[in-house]
Amino acid sequence: MNEKILIVDDQFGIRILLNEVLQKEGYQTFQAANGIQALEIVDQHSPDLVLLDMKIPGMDGIEILKRMKQKDADIRVIIMTAYGELDMIQEAKDLGALTHFAKPFDIDDIRQAVKQYIPAWSYYLNSENSSIFINSPLQLVKSILFWYDTSEIVNNVTWCYK
Repeated sequence: MNEKILIVDDQFGIRILLNEVLQKEGYQTFQAANGIQALEIVDQHSPDLVLLDMKIPGMDGIEILKRMKQKDADIRVIIMTAYGELDMIQEAKDLGALTHFAKPFDIDDIRQAVKQYIPAWSYYLNSENSSIFINSPLQLVKSILFWYDTSEIVNNVTWCYK
């Protein structure tokens, strides 16, 4: 499993807990204690999913989410908050957050959400002259368009679920 998850929370204990649990699940994890670190990690590592706390000193979760979306409009973000601030949750969802969790959260719920929002699948495409491994939907589309443009015929698409 090569999926990358960024954990953004100013609370060290939350970061360590999520890091340990998600690494045991086979994910590659990155941690950030603030918005600046989070945005640097997004630039350097392009995570597949971000777990983002909303109440972070300095740059808050909404601002971090906005900046992440400016860098990558398709970035997947799950928000976490210890506060039942419905307006903030709605604003984050309007900005593209997938879902939210209230702290304290059930770690099994986080595991399930991560599995839901990071599909564990891959493709093998076979043409008359080549075979390639594809690990993202975008890469699949680009490959099909390339093959179509070069008049190669895709004979077989095999979906491999982990």
